[in-house]
Amino acid sequence: MPAYAANTLLPVNLTLGAVLAVLLAVAACVAAFARLSPAEDRGRAREIVVAGLRAAAQLAAVSLLIGWVVRSVPLLLGFLVLMYVVATRTAGRRITADGSWWWAAVPIGAGVVPVVLALLLTGLVPLKGIALIPVTGILIGGALTATVLGGRRALDELDARKGEVEAAMALGLSDPEARLLVARPAASEALIPGLDQTRTVGLVTLPGAFVGMLLGGASPVQAGAVQLFVLVALMAVQGVAVAGVLELVARGYLHRGVA
Repeated sequence: MPAYAANTLLPVNLTLGAVLAVLLAVAACVAAFARLSPAEDRGRAREIVVAGLRAAAQLAAVSLLIGWVVRSVPLLLGFLVLMYVVATRTAGRRITADGSWWWAAVPIGAGVVPVVLALLLTGLVPLKGIALIPVTGILIGGALTATVLGGRRALDELDARKGEVEAAMALGLSDPEARLLVARPAASEALIPGLDQTRTVGLVTLPGAFVGMLLGGASPVQAGAVQLFVLVALMAVQGVAVAGVLELVARGYLHRGVA
């Protein structure tokens, strides 16, 4: 790593640990004080603390394992599958608490797999862990977020507007068509964070891929090209994911309770 990058990175010491602990405590305390939970209790504050501790433990484990995983293609593929499985369970459980959660695998996979395969077949990303893991992780993370937001908004809208769905069916629309009529506008809002990030890149934020490339010694032009690719790929992945989860909700595969 170039001297510039090494000098710019956060030092891993007690000061960093203390600052992280304070920031996590602030986040939890604000959520608790403002009752930022669906039931207006302090449940979200506990989730913030648990999420922070889990992130620390998981990143520590990945940091130790990543050097081992990137040396073997089977281990690399196994690690990617693990990422996909965890994303599916996280998204599915966030959308619904019943047995339909595993359907979240469909929109995530439909968005990520074609893009990753295209990158490998065109040679833009080699079949090497040091390149494939971060790129795939970014895409899976984007698909996870879009699937959760799209699925939750669609189901929330259907719960709140049952009468409109029944009225549309009474007018001759099929059940999926009536559900889509109500849920589609709400689910489409899941694309807004990605759109805003792409629109404001370089003006409001400098995303992780750009900063990481610069710290790794790449030129600003190379870093910009990589970041542009990531943002465009994310929009494609998230569009497919939202369309997929919307279709699953409309057809009753993803539901809350009895479909």
